[in-house]
Amino acid sequence: VLQGLLYDATGERAAEVVDLLRAKSLPGRHNWQNAAAAYSAVRGLGLTSQEAADGLMTFPGLAHRMETVAHVGKVRFVNDSKATNADAARQAMSSYPKFYWIAGGQPKTGGIDDLTDLFPRIEKAYLIGEAQPAFAEVLKGKAKVAECGTIEVATAMAYADALAAGQDAVVLLSPACASFDQFADFEARGEAFRAAVNALTIPAAKGARA
Repeated sequence: VLQGLLYDATGERAAEVVDLLRAKSLPGRHNWQNAAAAYSAVRGLGLTSQEAADGLMTFPGLAHRMETVAHVGKVRFVNDSKATNADAARQAMSSYPKFYWIAGGQPKTGGIDDLTDLFPRIEKAYLIGEAQPAFAEVLKGKAKVAECGTIEVATAMAYADALAAGQDAVVLLSPACASFDQFADFEARGEAFRAAVNALTIPAAKGARA
């Protein structure tokens, strides 16, 4: 994969197969690598190059793993609740040039210290859960922060800010934390985010401290 273009190099000359930049459910280099591996596997099973490419382009993605749950106007909501540590969150954060970041929960060792190179991409961070004060301190002076407490407040406030900006925007739930302070598991956290997105009607975010 070069600059998002997937090539098949099994013949005498490498042939372009598909532009993965157009595969909305496969953003980011790590997903491109996964796509290349999947392409190789299904080609080995006998699928044609076109059949494999069509499968990649229509792949809906996996729940809670950089899953687009909705578009509301110009705002895209991405559920990456499976990102329970900084390394996992890095994959999602690296996939978007700018985003409104919902983060926090039960913190892991090291917190988000290793993500400082990605802080310039954050339009604003909306913090939840036990990690809220520690994450706010790390982000201080490096990104705008709102201490929201709950995922419902964070989602509503992120939407309000993204809507006010008037441009295409991504609201990214990629918590870099475990979920057990507020949820049974990361799936429950992702479903709470989905419900919060579905409940959006007007820009509102009562209870947040910006």
